[in-house]
Amino acid sequence: MLKISCFVGNSNNLYLYNEIERYKSMMNDRPLILITNDDGIQAKGIKELIFCLRAVGDIVVFAPDGPRSGMSSAITSVAPIHYTLVKKEEGLTQYCCSGTPVDCVKLAVNEVLDRKPDLLVSGINHGTNMAICVHYSGTMGAAIEGCIFNIPSIGVSLTDTHPDADFTESCRLARKLARTVLKEGLPKGTYLNLNVPNIPRVKGMKVCKQADGRWVKEFLRMKSPAGKEVYWLTGEFQNHHPVQDDSDTVALEAGYASLVPCKIDVTDYAYLNRFKQWEIEEQ
Repeated sequence: MLKISCFVGNSNNLYLYNEIERYKSMMNDRPLILITNDDGIQAKGIKELIFCLRAVGDIVVFAPDGPRSGMSSAITSVAPIHYTLVKKEEGLTQYCCSGTPVDCVKLAVNEVLDRKPDLLVSGINHGTNMAICVHYSGTMGAAIEGCIFNIPSIGVSLTDTHPDADFTESCRLARKLARTVLKEGLPKGTYLNLNVPNIPRVKGMKVCKQADGRWVKEFLRMKSPAGKEVYWLTGEFQNHHPVQDDSDTVALEAGYASLVPCKIDVTDYAYLNRFKQWEIEEQ
């Protein structure tokens, strides 16, 4: 760390003062990146993301203290939440939180951070968040919340659910995208959904639209040891347009990372005026 001494009465005081201010400015110019996820602070995906983004900016991690997959934009409203400082060193501070991914973003921005982050990156998720998964995902819920705070926000996912998955390619692309977003910015109300296929080297990154489809055969019925009928969530994704070249699912299947720009505003503007023509009867 740069050390500058200033001596009262010295003719170099003004020069030294200017050097101190320049140094402070230089340090403040380093971007502040807020990192969170839904797999928990101990997941390999977030650890790899932290490592790869340290060269891009100062990192504050505010992540759930355990797995919170499928939480979407859930918030904790019927019980208090708390956070714990896990690690603090130059350029990296880590907290874990008892709440959901969205709780983590809200608490970090409202109560903990002394300045607004320049970027929020959520992930790297163990498993895809393509197509309609964006609506279920706690990873994407955190990115949505960051966008609501007007923080440029990215959700990053790898199409591999294994706890020890290889995040080399997803880290490379996440770092590249983070640098680009910090440079170019994002429109207000827009956040990004990056999915990376589980292959040694992706062919590139394609800007796509969200695939149209849904999950089918979603539950596996079983008997518990006590003989009670129980259901495990499972399922198969059914793509309604499997040959649609510009969708995220097709890009991933072809060996490309998919990048989908998403919006907070879900108003159906194409039909807005038509719906205004409806004569809705009161019963």
